[in-house]
Amino acid sequence: MKIIHLTDTHLVAPPQTLFGLDGRQRLADAVASINAEHADAALCMVTGDLTHWAEPGAYDALIEILGQLSMPWHPLIGNHDTRETARAALPDLPWSADGFLHYTLDTSAGRFVILDTVDTGKAGGRLCEDRLRWLRNELTDSLGQKQDVYLFMHHAPFKVGVNGLDLIRLANGEDLAACLRGFNHVRHLFFGHLHRACHGSWNGIPFSTVKATAHQVALIMDDETPLTGSTENPAYAVCLLEDDRVVIHDHGYLETDTSIAYNRGAPQGEDVPEHQKDWT
Repeated sequence: MKIIHLTDTHLVAPPQTLFGLDGRQRLADAVASINAEHADAALCMVTGDLTHWAEPGAYDALIEILGQLSMPWHPLIGNHDTRETARAALPDLPWSADGFLHYTLDTSAGRFVILDTVDTGKAGGRLCEDRLRWLRNELTDSLGQKQDVYLFMHHAPFKVGVNGLDLIRLANGEDLAACLRGFNHVRHLFFGHLHRACHGSWNGIPFSTVKATAHQVALIMDDETPLTGSTENPAYAVCLLEDDRVVIHDHGYLETDTSIAYNRGAPQGEDVPEHQKDWT
């Protein structure tokens, strides 16, 4: 199964821009790239911070642009969103009775479990007891159904070594870790929030995130520097979910016309090196 991972679109209502960048155009360019190069993807997951100030006009712009994708798109919310405005703009999403945007998607690769990590009024996230209980029920049910699980959330549940990001991570990542303990069918954890490419494993669970389509966060790794933005190019991720592997390709879609003909050649005035002569 092939999916697209988009994150942190941070749209603002037209005609405003953010940090001198046109986030709407950046997102539109991502959509054009996805449609041109990866239209065979089954779906697109958008892991939060859909808008920057949660303006109704920003959600309108998001819906208009993502509506041009050639595959279904499934969002979750981040700390820059508000449940009230997001729900008004996206009423057809499976909002729970208690107002959370957590839900599941049963796919050919397994069950996608989408979490709501927003802690209202705070930049960092939190999973309350109700949301953790809901997650554990989904994990138990999917285990009984013999389905692999892929988790999607906005906040990182652990420190990543960038002070400005670590201060606004999921506040109770240890509670999430305890909830996941004993479930060996969780294949991968996808999240947003970092505005950086970051891959690894956490408590034995592989994870990945990708650059935002909006601004990025500077890679400053110390214990003091506050959150610092960056104008690095955006990206989206192309994810291949197979029975025996998960493969993530980060695509810097604004870096166009970069292909080169791959000709090994030879040192000036010499033949091809002996150890390469049989290469095809």
